[in-house]
Amino acid sequence: MSEVPTEEEKAAAARRQPAPRGGPPGAGLGVPVEKPADFAASARRLAGLLRPQRAVVALATSFAVVGVVLVAIGPRLLGRATDLVFAGVVGERLPAGTSKEQAVERLRRAGRDQVADMVSGVPDLVPGQGMDLEAIGRVLLLAAALYAGAGVLTFVQNRLVVVAVNRVISDLRRDVEDKLHTLPLPYLDRQPRGELLSRVTNDIDNLAQSVQQTLGQMLTNLVMVVAMLAMMFSISPLLAVIALVTIPVSIWVTKVIGTRSQRYFKEQWATTGEVNSIVEETFSGHELVKVFGRQEEVTATFEERNEALRGATFGAQFVSGVIMPVMMFVGNLTYVLVAVVGGLQVAGGVLTLGSVVAFIQYSRQFTMPITQLASMANLVQSGVASAERVFEVLDAQEQRPDPVAPVVPERSDGRVALEGVSFSYSPDAPLIEDLDLHVEPGQTVAIVGPTGAGKTTLVNLVLRFYELDAGRITLDGVDITQMSRAGLRSRIGMVLQDTWLFGGTIGENIAYGRPGAELEDVREAAEATFVDRFVHSLPDGYDTVLTDGATNISAGEKQLITIARAFLSDPDLLILDEATSSVDTRTEKLVQDAMRALRGQRTSFVIAHRLSTIRDADVILVMESGRIVEQGPHERLLERGGAYARLYEAQFVAPMDQEDVLLDPRAVPAGE
Repeated sequence: MSEVPTEEEKAAAARRQPAPRGGPPGAGLGVPVEKPADFAASARRLAGLLRPQRAVVALATSFAVVGVVLVAIGPRLLGRATDLVFAGVVGERLPAGTSKEQAVERLRRAGRDQVADMVSGVPDLVPGQGMDLEAIGRVLLLAAALYAGAGVLTFVQNRLVVVAVNRVISDLRRDVEDKLHTLPLPYLDRQPRGELLSRVTNDIDNLAQSVQQTLGQMLTNLVMVVAMLAMMFSISPLLAVIALVTIPVSIWVTKVIGTRSQRYFKEQWATTGEVNSIVEETFSGHELVKVFGRQEEVTATFEERNEALRGATFGAQFVSGVIMPVMMFVGNLTYVLVAVVGGLQVAGGVLTLGSVVAFIQYSRQFTMPITQLASMANLVQSGVASAERVFEVLDAQEQRPDPVAPVVPERSDGRVALEGVSFSYSPDAPLIEDLDLHVEPGQTVAIVGPTGAGKTTLVNLVLRFYELDAGRITLDGVDITQMSRAGLRSRIGMVLQDTWLFGGTIGENIAYGRPGAELEDVREAAEATFVDRFVHSLPDGYDTVLTDGATNISAGEKQLITIARAFLSDPDLLILDEATSSVDTRTEKLVQDAMRALRGQRTSFVIAHRLSTIRDADVILVMESGRIVEQGPHERLLERGGAYARLYEAQFVAPMDQEDVLLDPRAVPAGE
């Protein structure tokens, strides 16, 4: 059956609202502006990607816990050092030879009750004795050692997070690459190339950056919040409750701002795909844009989408950027409250000065991770938005799987049969209906007809690029649906009208047709297709590196290389789709001679608009509206005077009549 779009695909297509493609390259692109993402579902799925790396993440978490514990002990040690300093400063101002209790009693008798309360709360105070520098030094050295250890553990934790994230992203890239090879051709036909490229490049890069920047900090900050909260309650439950005011405020601010920024981030990455599509399409058709003078229209289209991207990016960054200053404001209010209440408790002897100093550090370290977690909202929103766009590719409907036990034809004759084949791109627009065709081994079958008759569709069905609605196609007696796609296509060589050459040498491009081909095989294929004729005129011969788009050779030379590549593959079945359309008349004659010799033992399908190229075909099929209306050799079809004769007359006789009119001045009306 053909690929029928699902309800989700129909909804997505409706959201895309494609514009007509009649303008120049870049004009009228219909690229999606998707509805807001399902954040919770996408975030859970994104977290599930880390499951294979759970051992590394667990180890990183353990390092984060130990590191945070060491950091949490630090303020208590610094508070202890503060108490020792304060005890020394106060102690040397009190009369020596008395005890702490006597000094407190003496202060109360003098009416200095507040000072007495404060002195009574100072530990290790000895009247008449100054600071114990040795004790203070030991405490500070221990604190420094703890902070150094925490730094080392944090470094190791970050290293582990980087390893885990890079492995996950590497696996994701591999999954996307594998998915692209399983997507049916109809899906790729519906997707603008720039949009699809943006999903598998920009969105994955953004996802990697977002996860890498947030995962490590998120682990540390979550553990930090719990540790700091425990230490604050151990010092003063009252001050801890005051500090906890920041939590509901932080959650509320993050939720309100994050919800608004999510829409902007989704629009930002969708619009990025639009801009990429416009740029890719415009550059690909740069010459066409210049020829038709559509630069201003293309520029206007680009500026419109670029302005939309600017607006979406500004909105996303601005809205999410509000989180940080708001959280800093809330944290500063908390700091003021803690300082005021803590100062009153020190004055009342409830807490020591060192304890308040330690608590203030804890409150700062408590609000800092909350603020950082809130500020990560923009990265998280952006990453989840990109993740959803990647997941949409991974969730796309795949082509029908190959059979578990694929059948391999016993013979390689190239016999092809189409039995009752029906196919349509859309259910409401039938194209090919109940088509029967039998091609014997070694025959050359030419397919002609007007544009849209189904010529290329027919050979695409033989290649199983599309699935049939009804009927079946057999190759050497085996239904092609019972063969693996790789096994089927390994028996078929194809040359398209549009050449495709990758960045490499000419020899490598020819050798692409047969993995592991020897240089001698490449040269033989090149000689058979007359590539060898122009290669020797190049400075580096077969080692000539093709530039981007192979602009350093002519269109005809590119076509010859693709023909040589197909010849090297030595297929059972050869498909030529207007393969000689880009070569000059002399080269076309040479290529036709080479193809005639090559087709001697191969079944060949030749799609042609120039009827002069297929006169020697064994069978010529004339297609109209997806049906074969005539078939037979060239001379017999001309004698019938049917559809083929009309095509031939339109292509050869009519131009000759026009030429006669132009050459005969008597045929021109007077005054013209």
